Amino acid sequence: MTQPVRIDFVSDVACPWCAIGYTTLETALSTLDTPVEVHLQPFELNPDMPAGGQDAMEYLAAKFGITPDEVRINQQRIYDRAAQVGFRFHPDGRKRVYNTFNCHRLIHWATQEHGLDGAWALKRTLLAAYFTRADDMDDAQTLLDAVQQAGLDVKRAAKVLADGEFEHEVRAAQTRYKMLGIQGVPAFILNDKFLVEGAQPVENLVSAIEAAAKRAADDANNASNQANGDQAAS
Repeated sequence: MTQPVRIDFVSDVACPWCAIGYTTLETALSTLDTPVEVHLQPFELNPDMPAGGQDAMEYLAAKFGITPDEVRINQQRIYDRAAQVGFRFHPDGRKRVYNTFNCHRLIHWATQEHGLDGAWALKRTLLAAYFTRADDMDDAQTLLDAVQQAGLDVKRAAKVLADGEFEHEVRAAQTRYKMLGIQGVPAFILNDKFLVEGAQPVENLVSAIEAAAKRAADDANNASNQANGDQAAS
């Protein structure tokens, strides 16, 4: 039986390019015959962002050292790219930039208790809350609404948020990927061997996944042939 290609999708709910990357990966998976497992991994772009967030225009202008007009031009390019791949941004853009640690805790919980498909669905609804509706991501109700829209257990999610569950696990995962050299997102790690960075076109992701699958099959065949050879020589 063919082993699925493992994809560790390292991303942040606050990252517009990650919304694009999520959508293109979803499209790529729909075209593939290759079995795939997608594991969502956390990365915070704004780990020190205080409660209440920051005005998006002010934040982006300061972060990149550009004028508000340049920010608007850059953001429009992102919106246009998103529209091309099928992800809809709010027509006025996101109003504020938020810390997303609680989002990552919920995604980790969803993975543990609802499986990879549950986490994937929650990622979609959280991205929609952040970018399509420009909701207040510091409001616990926003996150619980996303949980409900993903078809997951809202009462359990509320307990996760209230009790600070999975804080250690998310921190540890973020540290691991930073130590592996991940400095920006989205990033796709295939079978723990191949790194694809950035919001790639669908065809690039398809090619990379198929190449990873072929490499895994070749490695398995070589290992089997080696084992048979060793057995015959003994």
